[in-house]
Amino acid sequence: MNTIKILSYLVIVSFLFSCSQDKKTTIITVKNTLNFERTSEVVEINKTTLHTKNISSNIGIKNIETGELQITQLVDLDGDGTMDQLLFQPKIAGNSEVKFELVNITDAEKPKAEELCYSRFVPERTDDYTWENNKVAFRVYGPVAQKMIEDNVPGGTLSSGVDAWLKRVEYPIINKWYKKYTEKTGTYHEDTGEGLDNFHVGKSRGVGGIAVKVDDTYYFSKNYTKWRTITTGPLRTSFYLEYESWNAAGNKITESKTISLDLGNNLSKFATNIKGTNTISAGLTLHEKDGQVTGNNKSGWVSYWEPHADSEIGTAIIADKNTFNGFEKYDVEAADLSNAYAHLNVINNKVIYYAGFAWKKSKQFETKQAWINYLNTFSKQINHPLAISVK
Repeated sequence: MNTIKILSYLVIVSFLFSCSQDKKTTIITVKNTLNFERTSEVVEINKTTLHTKNISSNIGIKNIETGELQITQLVDLDGDGTMDQLLFQPKIAGNSEVKFELVNITDAEKPKAEELCYSRFVPERTDDYTWENNKVAFRVYGPVAQKMIEDNVPGGTLSSGVDAWLKRVEYPIINKWYKKYTEKTGTYHEDTGEGLDNFHVGKSRGVGGIAVKVDDTYYFSKNYTKWRTITTGPLRTSFYLEYESWNAAGNKITESKTISLDLGNNLSKFATNIKGTNTISAGLTLHEKDGQVTGNNKSGWVSYWEPHADSEIGTAIIADKNTFNGFEKYDVEAADLSNAYAHLNVINNKVIYYAGFAWKKSKQFETKQAWINYLNTFSKQINHPLAISVK
């Protein structure tokens, strides 16, 4: 009888231990060390952190205190078919922390969210690559557009500058505006209530294109040569661009980058891989030179606020304190070559900066001071990122 009792006891203990193992939970703690609420920052949880080879599509994130399921997005970073990152965008009050739990959910339980962060290659308009979120939109130009200029074919564009599309609605406009172009039912160069593209780039840096300064001259690449969409979704769009090697006064420069844009942000993130230089300069076109260049070396930003058609626009470049190395107003006679430049340190062949704009007519930022306040707040956030711990 004693042997039977012992065996029964061991079976019960093993069963209870097994149950406790099955109910093991993963807790994500997000801490905000700044004294204001943060709502527009995307938290990345990598598969290595979760000790898994592929993040399941049925994983959800629940606020432990409120029980609310968060909107999430899965990202396949390298295009191999497995999910490498889990994204969510929490609301964290000033000087506080919030705990979240990883939970298994069904498709029916997933919070629904519109795909506001979107990007794509646009073969129907030469070979633009265009991206947007609920605040802003941008585009860059590809090799076909470059060759058209080199072959004297009308309609091409030779520029590695970044174009700004001035939208004033929160819903997506990229496909709608290009459809106007392809079906000849209208033009995105006229504002019919959603905004328009009337931002001239030319050879300039537009909103965040890079250059390498040697002595008193700025050198830059031509159009991108390769592209790859990484992700689109409710919280982030990101993509990869590659450029043909270019010359900066005898220095061979190789350049590629991943650009991302998160929900609710006016600034795109440019994560650039570059060899052949220890510094780069990211620029903002000065257009008619009738605006004002301002900057803050301590907060790490430069901005240009200018009259623009029947409104005003502010552009900006910002980087963390280890990257930002001053700014300069570069004013020359040659067309499109005058830019406000942010000088940026290249660290281990990498440099990260943010570039974007605010159009007064969109009513997101109606004064220059409101835009500057946004830049100073953004600086605090990138220099004091949300602290993430996973147990």
